[in-house]
Amino acid sequence: MRYGQLVIGPAGSGKSTYCHMIQQHCETIHRTVYVVNMDPAAEHFDYPVIADIRELVQVTDVMEDEELNFGPNGGLVFCMEFFLQNIEWLEEKLGDSEDDYILFDCPGQIELYTHIPAMRQFADVLKSWNFNICSVFLLDCHFIVDATKMFSGIMTALSSMILLELPHINILSKIDLLSSKAKKSLDKYLDPDPHDLLDEVSAHVDPKYQKLNKAISSLINDYSFVQFLPLDISDEGSKDNVLLQIDMTIQYGEDLDVNTKAMDGADDQD
Repeated sequence: MRYGQLVIGPAGSGKSTYCHMIQQHCETIHRTVYVVNMDPAAEHFDYPVIADIRELVQVTDVMEDEELNFGPNGGLVFCMEFFLQNIEWLEEKLGDSEDDYILFDCPGQIELYTHIPAMRQFADVLKSWNFNICSVFLLDCHFIVDATKMFSGIMTALSSMILLELPHINILSKIDLLSSKAKKSLDKYLDPDPHDLLDEVSAHVDPKYQKLNKAISSLINDYSFVQFLPLDISDEGSKDNVLLQIDMTIQYGEDLDVNTKAMDGADDQD
């Protein structure tokens, strides 16, 4: 069995920083974690990778192709579809080692997780390669300064969860950049009450949208899965908690626990 995270979220939410942090943190606790860059438009990242999609296809090359004539968004969709048509490239890069733990640092174009099937198809391929995998959705904590932005963030997270059909973890990133005052008011956004958010939104939005906002609030309430874990990369406890929650979600380490118990049982019989 192999394990992995699809690290997704809007552009600028801190996905590459998250991958770098998790890789370094795991190295500190004597775990090996690999990273794959899945963004064909990436310009820079700090972590070493075992595979880089830009070796196969790059957005800039697609945009410069006179026959295709794509802009940035269309070019990125084309790149991901081209990647899926040549998925054996990644299979060769990853090999078939057991117990690998891999972070897939995905593009920030949110359409890929809300209504375009490319990432869902990629997740299905990984499962066929014997990966236990979950989606890790990062949302910049500065969304919480405005209830309307938080509403939008929750809906995007929910759409991604429904489309990908994977075990799903939502993370509020960049907590370390919040002021002390903002951190104190954080709790109500980690497990948001849709009715409270609705009241805040209604106070700032034209009354003619009240029915729409109420319907959205009911939808969020019906899918009571939208909760956020805070991630403060300056706090070891915060990093430990995030990694623990993800490990439990993808069942990482359960085989080791079973083997340990079996060995203990054999020792008792001796």
